[in-house]
Amino acid sequence: MAFPQAVSRTLKVVWAALLAGVARLDKSFAPSDTLHRLSQHTFTLYDSIYIAHLALASFWITIMQVPGFPLKLMIPTLYSVAVLIPFTSQFFVPATPVFAWLLTFYSSRFIPDEYRPIPSVVLLPTLESVLYGANISDILTRWTHPLLDILAWIPYGVVHFTMPFVVAAFFWLFRPKQVLHQWARIFGYLNLVGVLVQILLPCAPPWYEVIYGLTPASYSVKGSAAGLARIDRLFHSNGYTVTFSNSPVVFGAFPSLHSANATIEALFLSHFFPHTTKYIWAYAGVLYWATMYLTHHYLIDVVGGSCLAVFFFHVMLPDELRGSIALTYPPNFSHGVLGTGRSKYEIYDLDEPGPRARGSRSGNGAIMRDAADYDLEDLSDRESDEEEFDITYRSPVVPNGPASAAPLMKSSAGGAAQPGKKSHRHTASIASLIRAEERAEDGWSPIGGSFRLPPTPTRAEREV
Repeated sequence: MAFPQAVSRTLKVVWAALLAGVARLDKSFAPSDTLHRLSQHTFTLYDSIYIAHLALASFWITIMQVPGFPLKLMIPTLYSVAVLIPFTSQFFVPATPVFAWLLTFYSSRFIPDEYRPIPSVVLLPTLESVLYGANISDILTRWTHPLLDILAWIPYGVVHFTMPFVVAAFFWLFRPKQVLHQWARIFGYLNLVGVLVQILLPCAPPWYEVIYGLTPASYSVKGSAAGLARIDRLFHSNGYTVTFSNSPVVFGAFPSLHSANATIEALFLSHFFPHTTKYIWAYAGVLYWATMYLTHHYLIDVVGGSCLAVFFFHVMLPDELRGSIALTYPPNFSHGVLGTGRSKYEIYDLDEPGPRARGSRSGNGAIMRDAADYDLEDLSDRESDEEEFDITYRSPVVPNGPASAAPLMKSSAGGAAQPGKKSHRHTASIASLIRAEERAEDGWSPIGGSFRLPPTPTRAEREV
């Protein structure tokens, strides 16, 4: 398939999926609909998680200083309105864990220093040297190059921030809504737990060791863009320098949420879109390297974030999404619209029979391709529309006939084939065989009277 045709077909599929996705949306703006659904909802133990969300949000909003009171009350107010309106609640309710993570990440800067744990400077490099025999991240940063900087920057500084939305869009377009809801739920809780660990177990990243050595750390230290500062210089900007210097979590090296997010994205996409497995894991592998090359994380941080993602995926993914539904399409989006254009051997991952000799059409591959061009369904339709053949020409045993297939071809009285009749008319139609039981009740059988079972010998005959 030519490249323009492939692009055109892909755009048509995406457009059809987009129309189907819009059609599935709840377009109601009446809060009464939400209240009615809430009254009909059967509450379970899992719903108590929203009480924890309420308590956590109340704590962070209370200590939040920017924006100050009463502007910060707009956060719970806007969220409540979004939850009450059906059109927006279908997005905001599943994304509640994501909002909890973002609120925790932002508001953690307002925790008083006297209540924060002392950041550790030596814990991570010591563990890395003990577990892996060397400071792997330090080895990876000893030699840098602009091409390597760009290769590390693309997954770490660009794709990392856009990939969650791309994954969510794919799930919304091509999978049932339960998949999208579970993606938002698991992704949100993964990052929420990761940030809480970073707050309760603050550890200095590799760039701190490069700049300050092993001197004790304090929360007065500003964040650093580390290797991404080279990208700022390359593009004559200061975006990453400003962003990381104002980071709320400066000592959040362990676990690496960059590696955690890449791992959970790879797990989800490889599970629900198996054909993307090698590509998404290649991206994850490059990002693992980029986190260390840019001196933002140690190897143990990468391993810890990936293990956390694997744990959340296997523990929180419901059983019903582990089976065939993982590959099903939304109810109003037909698989046929995809028009894969692949042969049956590619669809079912089978080896296509090859020719017996190069350049020869007499091999099995040529036979199968020729057979594929023969429309058996059309043959069955034409045959069922015409008169039924005499049973003589359908019987597996032809009385008083030669052993060849010649008697199976219907001929005229003179023995010559009738004009207008094709040589394949002797083929038994599937429809006729399916109606065999009905015909047997009327005294007809596809076996015919010429088929006889041999008599069962008696005991005396067997002894002889």
